[in-house]
Amino acid sequence: MTTGASTDFATRLDKTADDTEAVLGRLLADGILPDEIARPKRLMDAMRYSTLGGGKRLRPFLVVESAAVFGVPRDAALLAGAALECIHCYSLIHDDLPSMDNSDLRRGRPTLHKAYDDATAILAGDALLTLAFDIITRDEIHKDATVRLLLTRALARASGIGGMAGGQMLDLAGEGRFGDREPVDVARLQQMKTGALLRYGCIAGALLGQATPQQYKALDDYGRALGEAFQIADDLLDVEGDAAALGKPAGQDAAMGKTTFVTQLGLNGAKQRVSDLLASADSALAIFGAKGDVLRAAARFVAERKS
Repeated sequence: MTTGASTDFATRLDKTADDTEAVLGRLLADGILPDEIARPKRLMDAMRYSTLGGGKRLRPFLVVESAAVFGVPRDAALLAGAALECIHCYSLIHDDLPSMDNSDLRRGRPTLHKAYDDATAILAGDALLTLAFDIITRDEIHKDATVRLLLTRALARASGIGGMAGGQMLDLAGEGRFGDREPVDVARLQQMKTGALLRYGCIAGALLGQATPQQYKALDDYGRALGEAFQIADDLLDVEGDAAALGKPAGQDAAMGKTTFVTQLGLNGAKQRVSDLLASADSALAIFGAKGDVLRAAARFVAERKS
C-alpha cells in the first residue's frame, strides 16, 4: 500500500466515523417517532453510552466504501451503515455481560452493565437490535422496496441463528459452558460470530448498488477474506497486544481456555494465514480496478491494526 493510498484511507475512515457518529446521534435522540409511545431516559442514556463516542466504525465504513464503488449516494450508505453499527454495538453490550464474557472494560471505560446494571444493559442491547431493523427498512435507504427487503433479510441472517448469535453459542459450547467442551471449528465459528457482520458490510454495498452477480460475488469473497483476517488479527492481539491500546484486558482467550486461530496454527502460522487472506482480498477486488483501492487498504488496516 502506497503512502498516498494509506493517507487517503485514513482520512476516509475518520470522515466516515465522524459522519456515522452524527447519524447515530440523530437516531438516538430523545424525540419520539410515529408509533412510539415514549423513549425512557435511562434506556436512551444507556444506548448512547455504548454507541456514541468510540470505535473506528469499520463496519459502516465497509458499507460506505463498497457502496461508493457503484456510485450509491453517501447518505443512504451511511444510514445502512448505522443500522449495522447498531447491531455491532448491541452485540458488544451482550458479549460483556457476566453470563457471557464477564468483561469490565470496553473501549477504555466501564462496560455498560458496570456503568449501569445488567437489566439496563440487556434492554439497551435489545433496543439497539430492533432499532437496526427500523433503520434498514427506511425509504431513505433505497427507493426500491426490493432492495430494502434484501438488505433486511441479509442483515437478519448475518446477525441471527446462522450468523453472529449462532457463532456466540458455538463459542460458549467450545468453552465448556454446557458440560464437556465441544470440539471447535474455529474457521466456521469465526465466519459466524465475527465475520458475518463484516461480510454484510461489504455485500450491503453490492445490494445498494444493485451489483451484477459477478460484482456481488467479488465483494462477498472480499468480505469473507477480510472477516477471517480480522479475527486472526484479534486472536494475535489477545496474545501480543497491550491492554492500554486495546481498551480492554489482553489475554482473555487464554484465560478462558478458548481455541483460537493462534492455538490451532501457532503465531507464525496465523501470521502467514493473514498474508494469504490479504492476497485473496486483493484478487477478489481486481474486477473493480482502482475503484477498489480503498477497500484494499481497509483489508491491510484490519490485518495490521494494533487495537
